[in-house]
Amino acid sequence: MGVKIEQELSNCSQAALQTPKALLFSWGLFQSVPDMPSRAVTLYRQEQTQHQSSKHVVQLSRKSSSKSVKKEQVQATEAMAEPAYTVPTFRESAPEGMQEYQRMAAHFGRDLFQLQQELHRMKEATHEQVENIEITRQVKGISARKEIPAEVPRPPDFLISLRSHTVWEKTPVKLFCTVSGLPNPIVKWYKNDVAIEPLSAPGKFKIESKYGVHSLIISRCAVSDSGVYSAVATNPQGKATSKAIVCVRRPLGGGELAHLPGQVPLLSSIHASKLEVTLLDNFGVTFGTEGESVSLVSTMVVVPDLPNLPPEAMWYRDDTLLKPSRWVEMSIGGGVARLTFPHLNKDDEGLYTLRIWTKDGTAEHSAYLFVKDAAPTVAGAPGAPMDVTASDANADYVLVSWKPPNTTNEAPITGYFVDRRKSGTKDWVQCNDSPVKVCKLPVHGLTEGASYHFRVRAMNKTGISLPSRMSTGVTAAAVESDVEVIKIEGKYDIVIRQEELQGVYVTIPEPPTNVHATEINKTYIVLSWTPPSPRGRAHVWYLIEKSVGDSHLWQRVNTAVQLRSPRYPVYDMDDGKSYRFRVITVNKYGLSEPSEPTAPIQKVDPHGIVPNIGVPSAPGQVVASRNTKTSAFVQWEPPKHPNNLMGYYVDASVVGSKVWFPCNHRPYKHTRFVAHGLVQGDTYVFRVQAVNAYGLSEESQESAPLFIDAALKGAVEYAAPSAPYGITLLNCNGSAMTLAWKRPKHTGGTKITSYYLDKREAGSLNWKEVSPSPAIHRIFTVENLTGGVFYEFKIQAANLAGVGVPSEPSKAFACEAWTMPEPGPAYDLSFWEVRDNSLLLQWRAPVYTGGSPVTGYFVDMAKKGSSNFATVNAEPVGQCYLKVTGLEAGASYVFKVRAVNANGVGRASEVSDPVCAKALPGMKEIVCGVDEETGDIFLNFEACETSETSKFIWSKSYKEITESNRVFITSSGRHSKLTFINPEKEDLGTYSLAVTDTDGVSASYTLSEEEHKKMLELSYNIRHPIVPLKTELNYEILEKGHVRFWLQALKLSSSVNYRFIVNDKAISSAEGYKISHDVNTGIIQMTIELFTKANEGTYTLQIHDGKAKSQSSLVLVGDVFKTALKEAEFQRKEHIRKQGPHFSEYLSFHVTDDCTVMLVCKLANVKKETTFTWFKDDEEITVDVPPNPMSGSCALPIPMFSRKDQGIYKAILGDDRGKDTSVYDISGKVFEDIINAIASIAGKSASDLVLQCTPEGIRLQCYMKYYTEEMKTSWFHRESKISSSERMRIGGTSEMAWMQICEPTDKEKGHYTIEIHDGKASHSRTFDLSGQAYSDAYAEFQRLKAAAFAEKNRGRVVGGLPDVVTIMEKKTLSLTCTVWGDPSPEVTWFKNEQEVLSDDRYKITFEGGKFSSLTINTVTVEDSGKFSINVRNKYGGEFVEITVSVYKHGEEIPEPKLGQMSKPAATPKPATPKPATPKPATPTPPKSQTPTPSIKSPTPTPPSSVKSPTPTPAPKSPTPPRSVRSPTPTRSLRSPTPTKK
Repeated sequence: MGVKIEQELSNCSQAALQTPKALLFSWGLFQSVPDMPSRAVTLYRQEQTQHQSSKHVVQLSRKSSSKSVKKEQVQATEAMAEPAYTVPTFRESAPEGMQEYQRMAAHFGRDLFQLQQELHRMKEATHEQVENIEITRQVKGISARKEIPAEVPRPPDFLISLRSHTVWEKTPVKLFCTVSGLPNPIVKWYKNDVAIEPLSAPGKFKIESKYGVHSLIISRCAVSDSGVYSAVATNPQGKATSKAIVCVRRPLGGGELAHLPGQVPLLSSIHASKLEVTLLDNFGVTFGTEGESVSLVSTMVVVPDLPNLPPEAMWYRDDTLLKPSRWVEMSIGGGVARLTFPHLNKDDEGLYTLRIWTKDGTAEHSAYLFVKDAAPTVAGAPGAPMDVTASDANADYVLVSWKPPNTTNEAPITGYFVDRRKSGTKDWVQCNDSPVKVCKLPVHGLTEGASYHFRVRAMNKTGISLPSRMSTGVTAAAVESDVEVIKIEGKYDIVIRQEELQGVYVTIPEPPTNVHATEINKTYIVLSWTPPSPRGRAHVWYLIEKSVGDSHLWQRVNTAVQLRSPRYPVYDMDDGKSYRFRVITVNKYGLSEPSEPTAPIQKVDPHGIVPNIGVPSAPGQVVASRNTKTSAFVQWEPPKHPNNLMGYYVDASVVGSKVWFPCNHRPYKHTRFVAHGLVQGDTYVFRVQAVNAYGLSEESQESAPLFIDAALKGAVEYAAPSAPYGITLLNCNGSAMTLAWKRPKHTGGTKITSYYLDKREAGSLNWKEVSPSPAIHRIFTVENLTGGVFYEFKIQAANLAGVGVPSEPSKAFACEAWTMPEPGPAYDLSFWEVRDNSLLLQWRAPVYTGGSPVTGYFVDMAKKGSSNFATVNAEPVGQCYLKVTGLEAGASYVFKVRAVNANGVGRASEVSDPVCAKALPGMKEIVCGVDEETGDIFLNFEACETSETSKFIWSKSYKEITESNRVFITSSGRHSKLTFINPEKEDLGTYSLAVTDTDGVSASYTLSEEEHKKMLELSYNIRHPIVPLKTELNYEILEKGHVRFWLQALKLSSSVNYRFIVNDKAISSAEGYKISHDVNTGIIQMTIELFTKANEGTYTLQIHDGKAKSQSSLVLVGDVFKTALKEAEFQRKEHIRKQGPHFSEYLSFHVTDDCTVMLVCKLANVKKETTFTWFKDDEEITVDVPPNPMSGSCALPIPMFSRKDQGIYKAILGDDRGKDTSVYDISGKVFEDIINAIASIAGKSASDLVLQCTPEGIRLQCYMKYYTEEMKTSWFHRESKISSSERMRIGGTSEMAWMQICEPTDKEKGHYTIEIHDGKASHSRTFDLSGQAYSDAYAEFQRLKAAAFAEKNRGRVVGGLPDVVTIMEKKTLSLTCTVWGDPSPEVTWFKNEQEVLSDDRYKITFEGGKFSSLTINTVTVEDSGKFSINVRNKYGGEFVEITVSVYKHGEEIPEPKLGQMSKPAATPKPATPKPATPKPATPTPPKSQTPTPSIKSPTPTPPSSVKSPTPTPAPKSPTPPRSVRSPTPTRSLRSPTPTKK
């Protein structure tokens, strides 16, 4: 302890020397300084008298704690050697009071000198005392060893090996190991296999060796101290070696700069800035995918914060300064610096550094951005190339180069395609027809003066990658080598050509010079040459010629290409042949002489004349070491043959997975790399590939496996554990105290093995060791105490590295026996299963139980910083744990526990450490499952994080499971499984798991009775497996009438066995039976080709697949069998039917848009000879267009469909192979469906209701595409349905539906609606018959009614007159007709429009007002002509014409012509009547046909069955005035001549 006090005083002295200003400005301190040496000496002498005892941990002495003391001494000495404070120049002026200041400073300097002398004396005395103690111990040790008999010699053996460390720059690191052997081995230290000599670098290395523990201390580590350190132990029996890696990191940004090359360039000058900038939240390691948008953001505090004057920021990728472009956007302001990538590409991957100018220099931060490949268009295609650049631009030539992608899991790249695009266009043009195998391509044939962009696509055997990011624009322009530009101050440049300087005028150019190959590979070579100088003003181009070997036969290479650039790629070269080349210059004046030929050139140089051909060799040894919880530091040796190396690709794989994944996606230039994105607790191996333009090298050898965890912090003080804390008194009996305490927060990276306790009486300075034996657990009973005395305690923890620093002294505990009836405090509160809203609190039962046993516990809770504790549980809990729920996510809480017995509530425990209610990232829960192979029930847990020393502790009801015959536990990596041996009900309960040496990784699972039963069922099914069936045994009828019995299993193996049993008889594949299975689908099937009545019965399928069995049965009897048999016979007949022409679709109907009903069918297997016939009710239907069976379908149109079209329709298809019939019964439901389909189309096409007046009344009409009375049509008047009656008549035509109001009155006014129903919907139209509409309609009705009456009663010829009469001369002609009219009409006859008067030859009669006749006796040729009759009364009349033709005896009877004179004929020829259609609105009485007149019957009586139209009189006819209402037919109409009876 004296040493410790000496160190503290030394530190005080050092602080005083370093800060004279602070002491000078504190006058009170001047008064206290002289007293400091005397008090220090007093303390020192008191410590000399304290008890000294030894404490041993394994092979380490407790005195190892002095190592940290010695280290602090070294640091203090170094600090004292630093230069003193220097007063700046601007403060050297002497203000007022400076003399007093100098006097005080001199006085203080003398006191400080005396203090240093006293401290020096104390150090010498302490050192002498420590050496005396050490010599005494060594003498005792030698004496003890003399008594030990000689042991057997042993070779060196490392009991504790060296451990790798990752430390910060300027911090110390200690490597230590424990070596055994006899005689004692000698240990030598090496760095990178070079012996370490401490004297070669004084103060850098310190080597110690005590009690078998050998250590190497490296002070103030620098990055250059990184390397492999080894300790070699040697004695006469042999040699042993232990190695470790030391990685020194520089604490800047994300820590990348400490050991990664490629940093941002150093500052060449300091940029003046008046802003103070402090970076706060900085961007970390970032992962992105091609095509995404990513931003790197750093927040900062700027003083002063001027909105219009933000700090100047520079962004670097690796060592390249970035500028704003379409690919990167930069912004700074508002305390945020941002770098945005709108569209990520692998070109963007790298180490990004933000550098901001500040008042004191710069503030910097760095972190890596990783960009992985976007998903390819074809699975297995390679990633896109990157870093596409265009160089060596000439008039029509550019060299395009790029970097190859990493192919970790994809097939090797077989070539690349290069695309180009002119600036300002969007179309990409492929430059090479076949893929190029190297990462560069000379592109020629460009347009001079045009700007181009290029992109590249990689290809392998699977597919083509996505295109790379396009290159920056490059202009194809000639390099004028013979032009010199001289700039003159001002605005003029003088351009001088070489020919002008030389005084010559060039016409025929000179040949090029220095023709050589600049690129040689397996695909092409690139020829280059120097243009002639001078080459004249005329534009020149070049011709290239080649010859094979030493031949003098030269062949033109570029026959179709005019070269303007002194570069050209040559592809047309055979493998294994060498070629010579020469170049000729051409201009408009002619050709130059050929250049000197090149040396022989081959595409592949087998003799190594051209260096650096091919991929690099594989990199050397790969060494991986820890970095952070999710990263590793990887370094490797460069390849022996780099061959123009571009960089490296690093791959990683989880040990045991055999799956590799890329760590970087852009070639990395250096041999040291930090692989990010790893999973803590997993073990990885790494490999490296070198990259150049020819591709990727072979993979390096794999590194040693590396467990991913945070590296040790690396300083000596962290090797030993930190101090315990929370010392609590649990019991006191008056002479002994039971203490408990909390474990150190930092274990030093290894397990704590023991604890050392010291005690002292309150108020005393002398600490005494409690026991020579250390405490193993965190509870200890200190005995032999004095009752009534207050004691203080302190505790030190120890691990393999040594004894840690002591705890703070406990509060003073009174050694008085506890006699209270209530229990003492619980202790060792711990937290597990911490989630966002809950946690599990555990504690240990009180040591002191009071007057009766403990019956329960109360838990109190409060938020951190609050003293308001609330009791969590209303009733005491009987166990030493409690699940606390309802917490606020992210809030911190503290807890304390109070035990309860029959006498009351005891003392509360110490308040716990704060705990935050927040689940660890990636935390998972325990999963219960059943092993698919063994059927074992298990609980499985995957930890989100582990450390190398982590252990999985399983508990039941929160009591650790140590040895049990109920379960067994297996753990590997981050997984742990608890398996039940023979699960029963006693295994029910809560199982929990805790992972040691983590940040509280834990979980629990309650195995309930229901879950237990479910798991047992699953276990039974696995241990007694059945073949899982997707479907049971089923049957289906196939096309030919075959019956298929089938079953589908979820999974079948290739060794499955099965058999079908029908009616207790096994069936095998034979004639009539086909049995098969498909492993991929799991289907087993049996097909019976001829299914008959004999196949009725029970069908069973038995399956054996390994250990699994299954059986399924199908009973096919009774009605079920009859149904199957009927279907099978039908399908058999269908198959036979389909062998000839047949209907693939039977007759059906559809209605066209014009309401035509079409009966349609589809045909199959037809040929030219196939016939097709339609029938209705067994009568053949003749159609206008014969059916064409070869078209594949036939249709029968039924226009204007109505009830008369009902019947049985039949279509017969046949040829020499057979016939097929389709029958369609259009009646009942089918007829209704057709009518409804027509109604749907007609209803949609229905027009609005139209008003039409008739002589009978007012008619409402609705026009539509088609109407038939079979359609469900309803008429409504004021929502009342109208039925057809004498007053309301309902009807229609094919084009419309109508409703007529006969003799309308005012009662018929109102709304009228027609509704057309199509079975699904109704279509309605409405008309408002009221108001003016009704008045106008009624007036029109009255007018038409009067006109109809007049038309009905006018005079008219009812019948009897022919149109033409042919008669032989000298016969008697009688023209007789029936007339009608009311009143009786007047009758007038005309001949050739002249009225005929009755005389001897012409006799006119009119009998009874009905019959009128004109008789001509002894007709002559002169009687030929046009006769007419005019019948008329007061209502009107009618005019009818008859043509009479007279011919002489012996002449041919002339052809009668209406309206012309006919020649005489022997016998009259009857005329064919031509019926005319009268107007429907003017009905006339029926008009009988008039027979052909004959001699014997001059006045025949005509029948009354034929209508006769009314003829139109000739214009000159003396007819009544035209004012007569009755219309007359046109003159072209003639009365029909009836046939002769």
